[in-house]
Amino acid sequence: MYHRTCYSYDDVVSSSYGRCYLTPRELPHQHVVEAQVQIEPEPDDWSTGVDVYGNSDSYFHVRSNHEDLVVTATSLVDVDPPDAGLLMSAAALGPWEQARPRVQGSAAAEAVEFTIDLNPPEITPAVVDYAAQVFTPGRPLIEAVTDLTTRIFHDFTYKSGSTAISTRVDTVLERRMGVCQDFARVAIACLRSVGLAARYESGYLATDPPPGTERIFGADASHAWAAVWLPGDHWIAFDPTNDKLVDERHVTVAWGRDYDDVPPLRGVIYTDSKKSRIDVSVDVSPV
Repeated sequence: MYHRTCYSYDDVVSSSYGRCYLTPRELPHQHVVEAQVQIEPEPDDWSTGVDVYGNSDSYFHVRSNHEDLVVTATSLVDVDPPDAGLLMSAAALGPWEQARPRVQGSAAAEAVEFTIDLNPPEITPAVVDYAAQVFTPGRPLIEAVTDLTTRIFHDFTYKSGSTAISTRVDTVLERRMGVCQDFARVAIACLRSVGLAARYESGYLATDPPPGTERIFGADASHAWAAVWLPGDHWIAFDPTNDKLVDERHVTVAWGRDYDDVPPLRGVIYTDSKKSRIDVSVDVSPV
């Protein structure tokens, strides 16, 4: 995998601080063979760590004058197909009401955080109404989650540039269009509206070109999806953008309560620059 982000400014930047989530997670079904993040110009300060959710994050500070800042992440990852046993357990779980962490008591204490609404709230009357069509009383959890995934896929139009990082879930519901992070956030708000624990997951998806055409290097993009908690501290991840459960084509980088917990890149600069441009190139290909 290759992820390159270039920030260009029309004046000198004297200092750039940044934090990034670009290193894939080590998981039972996912092994990180190698991974590295490079910064240009070379940072004066650099550190890596693990956040409260177990994600790998990196911090950097460039103090030399520059007009371009380039962050390049490369990694090689082995990803296994979904655990069939986990899917069977989810199918046998029964009514979705039994997957509410508060019903499970202390055994689900860590999952309760993922049932809490954001601030400002995202669980609005429109979200409650949309979720009510899916989470009918006594419906099996896996059936309801699959239905939610399919409904979002058919009810919403994928349109790049139609939303921003700050776009609210209610706005996405009203416009019925957005991108992967919007669809993941709609699903999460619906799950939380009925008391289920849901998390936001970011990463990459290996995509194939149209038949008869060559793969275009850098044409892929970072991706986002959602996951729902199951009793026994298991999670089932699903991708509303593509109407499917997450499988071996998905590479998980980080997860949290929302996008703001795990943005690929975030930072602060010191400059008199009035204009800037960002160019992002992502490529995910099989080896």
